[in-house]
Amino acid sequence: MQASQAAPAVRKNYNLEKRKYVIGGFIALIALIYLVRLFDLQINDSRYKQSADSNAFLKKTVYPSRGLIYDRNGELVVFNQPAYDVMLIPRDVQPFDTIDFCSTLNITPDQLRKRFADMRDKRLNPGYSSYTPQKLITQLSSQDYGRLQEKLYRFPGFFIQKRILRQYSHATAANVLGNIREVNADDVERDTYYSPGDYTGDLGVEKSYEPYLRGHKGVEILIRDARGRIQGRYEDGARDVAPVSGRDLRLSLDIKLQEYAESLMAGKRGAVVAIEPSTGEILCMVSSPTYDPRLLVGRQRGENYRKLVNDESWPLYDRAYMAAYPPGSTFKPTQGLILLQEGIINLTTTYPCYHGYINGGLRVGCHAHGSPLPLKPALQTSCNAFFCWGFKNMIDRRSKYGSSANAFEVWKNHLVSMGYGYKLGLDLPGEKRGFLPNAKFYDKFYTEGHWSGNTIISVSIGQGEVLATPLQIANLCATIANRGWFITPHVVKEIQDTVMPGELLERRRPTIDEHWYADIAEGMRMAVTGGTCRRAALRDIEVAGKTGTAQNPHGKDHSAFMGFAPYNEPKIAVAAYVENAGFGATFGVPIGSLVIEKYLTGTIAPERKYMEEQMLNSTLYYAPARKK
Repeated sequence: MQASQAAPAVRKNYNLEKRKYVIGGFIALIALIYLVRLFDLQINDSRYKQSADSNAFLKKTVYPSRGLIYDRNGELVVFNQPAYDVMLIPRDVQPFDTIDFCSTLNITPDQLRKRFADMRDKRLNPGYSSYTPQKLITQLSSQDYGRLQEKLYRFPGFFIQKRILRQYSHATAANVLGNIREVNADDVERDTYYSPGDYTGDLGVEKSYEPYLRGHKGVEILIRDARGRIQGRYEDGARDVAPVSGRDLRLSLDIKLQEYAESLMAGKRGAVVAIEPSTGEILCMVSSPTYDPRLLVGRQRGENYRKLVNDESWPLYDRAYMAAYPPGSTFKPTQGLILLQEGIINLTTTYPCYHGYINGGLRVGCHAHGSPLPLKPALQTSCNAFFCWGFKNMIDRRSKYGSSANAFEVWKNHLVSMGYGYKLGLDLPGEKRGFLPNAKFYDKFYTEGHWSGNTIISVSIGQGEVLATPLQIANLCATIANRGWFITPHVVKEIQDTVMPGELLERRRPTIDEHWYADIAEGMRMAVTGGTCRRAALRDIEVAGKTGTAQNPHGKDHSAFMGFAPYNEPKIAVAAYVENAGFGATFGVPIGSLVIEKYLTGTIAPERKYMEEQMLNSTLYYAPARKK
């Protein structure tokens, strides 16, 4: 009998085995995708949470009161007034009577449709969501607010948001104070504090001190029923967050002095800056032409702003610290200081003036006065020749400096230390630096080694390439008044419950030895007692000053003045700069000295009333009358 044959071995199907793992992996991948999606929906994606929350709750932003702004004497200058925006949550809006809605708010159906379209346009409104409150109409009048409040129950999904707008007690200091505007997409991206529809400071103090003024927003949580009707506050307000008001500011401005200086500059282009020398506090800062800050409040803000932007007189351009002018003869005190410091001259050094500076074929004109003159009488008479000769002797003194370029850099660095050529650090946005050339500038223009003091002689008397802002000129005057130091000019004196930034309070000392400043101050005092500034003289108050007549290649010369008083205990330093007004004594001196007198005495002496009337009634260009 044969042995039974063994059963054949079962062959494993490895392809089927691999397919099992592929199918299992695919199922695991599907499960993972679902888990990730569930996590994203429940944790990362807030839309469903917003939907659920919006069914039960309405979170209303409570805007804080913006900080108030006072002048140096405690007079309220900028305050708040309530404003009301029409808000809605798009998904909650139900069909409503658009005719009734439009008539209540004094708008047309076409305007309403456009507002809805703009609200939904994510290019114009990047934060749009149908689950979150959206702004439809801004800044309702009190009358419109009252009418809508009575009918609000007819318009499901709509509610009113209270906001704060600014108001001004005086039609003055517009560019210093600034204004507020609605935030744009860039504002929202830069600062998480803002949401679309919020307001932020624009220009002036409102912009530079925005973090202090704006405060912190609060939140009010309201409960809604199934029909979306408000039933009350969630947990009796226990979860609400109260807003924190912004901090008040006290300006260094004397608002009455600001008004007076603006009235003197009406009908003129230019600027007036007054500084308290001992503190660096700006007493007034006038840019003319100017505008009423109340034009940029309310629903007409956009239209009024466009008009100001298109105004050919540039009222939004603050000439006090943005415009760069040739300083003219107000620059001569800096030259006297540099020449004394560098040992180029002493107090007895004299230079000739034969109706000007004459050297080779070059002539710089001057007016009639005695010759030769030392430094103080040169300041008294504003002698061009003296400062041209001094500058030439410094720039061409190769035995001391090695080259004209090296000498010029020494000259320039002294001026930088006095506040020229760079921003002073004013606490307002947009300050300009003026212009000071350096040696490389002339090396490039004339080629290296091919220029000398004679080549660039005009800079010695504040002409040529030298440009300065009225703020820089006023700061020089304050430095001389202090006899050799200054504090960075600033317009905010105090911040509520906050220490002022240290850089606004530190003394800054130029590279000139302090004892030389007394001699320059004496020369400026002589200019008032018997020189070019005689119109600045005041009864019972010693004034020191310096005129400036700055040549203008585009028209009539500019009229400038800087002065301080009292001479021994200075309380005010002023720079006045009037475009296309001729000699410094014609407009600069009267306006500057009237500002000094008004601040120190509170009035204008009878014998100077004629001068005040001349300035108040002089018009150098046509400007529409400002509304009171």
